[in-house]
Amino acid sequence: MNRSLSDLRKSYTANSIDEANLPTAPMQLFSQWFQEVTEAGGVDEVNAMTLSTVDASGKVWGRVVLLKDIIDESFVFYTNYDSAKSLALFNHPNISLSFFWPNLERQVIISGIAKKASALISDTYFKSRPRGSQLGAHVSPQSQPIASRQVLMDALESITKKYDGNAIPRPENWGGIIVEAQQIEFWQGRPDRLHDRILYSKGNDGLWSLTRIAP
Repeated sequence: MNRSLSDLRKSYTANSIDEANLPTAPMQLFSQWFQEVTEAGGVDEVNAMTLSTVDASGKVWGRVVLLKDIIDESFVFYTNYDSAKSLALFNHPNISLSFFWPNLERQVIISGIAKKASALISDTYFKSRPRGSQLGAHVSPQSQPIASRQVLMDALESITKKYDGNAIPRPENWGGIIVEAQQIEFWQGRPDRLHDRILYSKGNDGLWSLTRIAP
């Protein structure tokens, strides 16, 4: 692909950030933005976020996962613990999450520390999943090579028969990942590329400080 993309431009004029109206801690603002983006419409999955990790060889990988819960000042998603993303974050728990909401010209970037959720949290969420999703968690050897899609379909047929008429247990290698936020940046697009950027940072005392940073 040889094509100049320099002509792709957008003027950001939807909103602004006024420090005088900001809360002292970031989760209230995150919840407010999440609700506003949801109500504005135009984003299919408001809870879609890019998870960035560093693997054992030092390579940085990003992929989209879905936020499924917020507990205190932590963000929760669910995955296979044997997957590439899980192995990376268990080895290097300092990770990044980012949300991009183009309908309101907003972005949120979270820097935090990842760890496994408790069995109770994972079990509770697993029970809430559609039955097909529960079966799928048993079927897929996530991130591992497979000969064909038929391998998955055959495994699905087998596991469906195994649990026909019975509750499906959560696989031991599947569950929640909790990301405890250490920094959260709120980005609001503004005209002339002079965007608003507000950075919340958590101190050793557990309190948050707020700083405006240059775009």
